[in-house]
Amino acid sequence: MSYLDAVGIQINEMEMVRANIYQLEQKHNMMKKQYEEEIARLHRELEQRGGAPQGQHAGPSQPPPPAIGHGPANLFQGIMAGGGQGGPGLAPPPQEQQGAPGMPGHMQGQAPPGLNAPPGPPHNPFAYGAPQGPGGLNGYGPGAQAPQSTASPGPGKPRIGGAAGNGRFGGGPATPQQSQANPYPGSPPPGALRRPSPPLPPTNPNAVQQQFPAADFQYTATDLDRIGNQLSDLEPDKLPPHLKRQGEDWHAVFNPRVPRRLDVDLVHNLAHQSVVCCVRFSHDGRYVATGCNRSAQIFDVTNGKQVCHLQDHNTSQDGDLYIRSVCFSQDGRYLATGAEDKIIRVWDIAAKIIRHQFSGHDQDIYSLDFASDGRHIASGSGDRTIRLWDIQENQCILCLQIEDGVTTVAISPSGRYVAAGSLDKSVRIWDTQSGEMVVRTEGEQGHKDSVYSVAFSPRGDHLVSGSLDKTIRMWKLSNLPGGTGGPNQAAKAGECIRTFEGHKDFVLSVALTPDGNWVMSGSKDRGVQFWDPETGCAQLMLQGHKNSGMSSVCLMTGDKFGLLTVSIVISVAPSPMGGLFATGSGDMKARIWRYTDYRGQ
Repeated sequence: MSYLDAVGIQINEMEMVRANIYQLEQKHNMMKKQYEEEIARLHRELEQRGGAPQGQHAGPSQPPPPAIGHGPANLFQGIMAGGGQGGPGLAPPPQEQQGAPGMPGHMQGQAPPGLNAPPGPPHNPFAYGAPQGPGGLNGYGPGAQAPQSTASPGPGKPRIGGAAGNGRFGGGPATPQQSQANPYPGSPPPGALRRPSPPLPPTNPNAVQQQFPAADFQYTATDLDRIGNQLSDLEPDKLPPHLKRQGEDWHAVFNPRVPRRLDVDLVHNLAHQSVVCCVRFSHDGRYVATGCNRSAQIFDVTNGKQVCHLQDHNTSQDGDLYIRSVCFSQDGRYLATGAEDKIIRVWDIAAKIIRHQFSGHDQDIYSLDFASDGRHIASGSGDRTIRLWDIQENQCILCLQIEDGVTTVAISPSGRYVAAGSLDKSVRIWDTQSGEMVVRTEGEQGHKDSVYSVAFSPRGDHLVSGSLDKTIRMWKLSNLPGGTGGPNQAAKAGECIRTFEGHKDFVLSVALTPDGNWVMSGSKDRGVQFWDPETGCAQLMLQGHKNSGMSSVCLMTGDKFGLLTVSIVISVAPSPMGGLFATGSGDMKARIWRYTDYRGQ
């Protein structure tokens, strides 16, 4: 039997399986319709007997979701405002299964099924073979197909303490090796989680229209032109199976206008006792840290168990004290936390003690980032300053003042530059060696509202920013000055090379995957989106938390009123090893997700 014959047999078998699944879905839809008709009949009988009219509910009405407050004193007051854990109206704390109180001496569980794929490269189950569906709509009518990436990787500038590979922007994922003793004894070896789960069965795109009748795809080309990148407007029930992904309490929809290149799945739900303000992976990808009310936690990525709980019991116990930002040192020994009490704490993770404590900010600390040298930490605060701290000298070595509150900071992979976003709509970049501002974004190319998140590309020659103007922008930084100019050296205007439009509310968190292939964003519109940085097209939107069959569903963060959860994605972070990302939210959960990239397969 030839290879082509074997492939043909496999395709036919998969098509039979998909046909059977389609028949099951049809039966399910019929049962659902009968059930809904029966419910409607019971409602009519209840009304005839003098019961409550339809549409009247005994529970409380839903107030509008909280808005993010402006002003340097408390930038996130609208999300976190109010007494008690998690802010007003939030769901009661879930029953959390606590992990070991200290760092584990051995693995506390096995990797979840499918976390490690069998040997061999993945193939793309959504574009089997060369043919593509007509018109860029994956086989569903006319329309323009999105251009494919032709960018070739160039020479990358290696990150200090790490390795540079070949990524979309010329640099690959940083995969630093620990330079000191492993502070997490018994952990899996580096790279153990790098492989994604096995891909879905291959699909023959030429059989798409036969496999999924027109009734399964209820959008016309005109509909898709109107929706564009606003993937939250796509209703999963109107999409065929290959353009959606559904879990127990989450779903993802894929852009019908572009070839599907990603898959996504939930790995772990990490329950907390309050809103999860921030998430961050360790540089070896084995652990994820979260910040919430009064404490930071560290979880093992393999089994989802909590392995460390860090809390300063010397602080006042009155009121809330949210941890706004967390970040690991390069070697994984330390975790820095920034909080509402204006103090930066650097924790020795293995000993669970504070090694360094920095005071100096006059208002809440909203963002931290560890430099790749493991020695310096950048911080941004509502007091309108960005500060650079030296943990060896135990002091602030640079203080940069701007006109408005600082919401976000990021240090470039080389450690040479620090970027900050602020309430005045600008992104600024400074040379840390000279203290001079080298780039400022403003004017027609700049954001139209406050900037809440910035992130460098793996090579450091691009930067992405997310704003309350509902957009993400990508800035070209390949010609950054060397910082040798005098004190009057003028900052360059940033060059915006891409604007990503599609979110329907504030963009609160942005990041790039370590290979530079995708831009990730989390928004107040309750969705996480993946974007192609070459085309500006959205690839997928992820949402979650379906509650008791309610029609409104959401992912990551929210206020719970009755049975309805309103969710806002506060923080999104990719693993430096690739293949995983984490989200943090107001629904008192952090989640670890797996994404599988079929680009180029």
